[in-house]
Amino acid sequence: MFSKETTDFRGEKGNEKALEKLYRRFYRANKLLELDRYRDSLLYHWDRHARANQRVPKGQWRAWLILAGRGFGKTRTGAETLRQWVETGQARRIALIGDTESEVRDVMIEGESGLLAVHPPESRPTYEPSKRQISWPNGAVATVFSAENYEQLRGPQFDCAWIDELCKFKKAEKVWDQLNFALRLGKHPRVILTTTPRPTPLLKELIQGERKGDVYVTRGTTFENIQNLSPSFIHFMRSKYLGTTLGEQELKGRVLEQIEGALWNHDLLSAASMRRDDMPELKRIVVAVDPAVTSHGKSDETGIVVAGVDHENRGYVLDDLSGKYSPSQWAKVAIEAYHRYQADSIVAEVNQGGDMVETIIRSIENSIPFRAVHATRGKALRAEPVVSLYEQGRIYHRKGEQLKKLEQQMLDYAPGISAKSPDRLDALVWAITELLLPTDLKVKPRIFGFD
Repeated sequence: MFSKETTDFRGEKGNEKALEKLYRRFYRANKLLELDRYRDSLLYHWDRHARANQRVPKGQWRAWLILAGRGFGKTRTGAETLRQWVETGQARRIALIGDTESEVRDVMIEGESGLLAVHPPESRPTYEPSKRQISWPNGAVATVFSAENYEQLRGPQFDCAWIDELCKFKKAEKVWDQLNFALRLGKHPRVILTTTPRPTPLLKELIQGERKGDVYVTRGTTFENIQNLSPSFIHFMRSKYLGTTLGEQELKGRVLEQIEGALWNHDLLSAASMRRDDMPELKRIVVAVDPAVTSHGKSDETGIVVAGVDHENRGYVLDDLSGKYSPSQWAKVAIEAYHRYQADSIVAEVNQGGDMVETIIRSIENSIPFRAVHATRGKALRAEPVVSLYEQGRIYHRKGEQLKKLEQQMLDYAPGISAKSPDRLDALVWAITELLLPTDLKVKPRIFGFD
């Protein structure tokens, strides 16, 4: 801290205490400076903060595809990966691609987890918006592109690229094609793609590339990053979206496939999703049953769905209690649901069981209103009017895990293609038909013990 002259000077009378005080002050200042530097090193030490699925994967992949829910840390992962590649010399000419130039600026560059934020001050790159460029002290340069103007990718060449929210791009295939032509510098050009998934053709193609080793796919959920997210945000996401098809995509990062020829799609079910506290007063509730013909291990399920209708003639799917049951078991489940939901009647298809269906229910509780329905048309023809009600926005699903299997069966069922009997779906169709479709499709209810 002190030169020889200074230490000699300390021996002079009257100055020793002052210099000792000065020494202690310098000592504390140095320690604080060292502490600040240590804290900075921890703050910008990505390996200490990154989860395993945020670290650059090993292998000879060409594209790293990160499919994850909102708030997973996709942007931070993309920015930190670029920082690592730049600092190690792997990336010298970089393409930054977002849906629009403003999104690249606001999220990928200037955002809280963007490129400027992840660099310590001494190595932070310089952003020049007018040039659409970011330049690093070591000479690396990144250029900003928007998916809207994908033709700008003609001409330049790169050894690295970062694409954010690929599934938002309207012309994603054209962006991808032009980028591939431009990725021609260096020994092994690479691209990192960070996106919340949607079932787009390009995304499906990229996922298939995982089998060939060209693409490394990382999957993650919102809840993996819970320690860095607002508690109120997590609470709201769980209460409103968990258990819905939209939640599966936006929170859990699942690719929700659309089956070709399917009557229902994810948009219809997302629009139908509702919160529990949105439930209005219902003027009528039914329990619909589609009984299985047999009751052994390989039997079909018995479909049991509870639904209601409000005073504005909007339908509400409340519960799915379907499963593999013996005749007495499914009858008990249906009757218990009738009482729990204070339903008005039980509706059951009797094509296979005939009078036996009525007899089984009657043997357990004789006085429940029962309506027997006969399928005179194929499943698809019976389902189409119900699909129309969904398209009109007149059907809502109660939020929660209880409808998850039913909704998946709705998405999977394609007339003439699906081999498995959609028993849950059949019960749903009977319930909605009973509540909302023209009366000429129905028969009058019967009270057990009366004609």
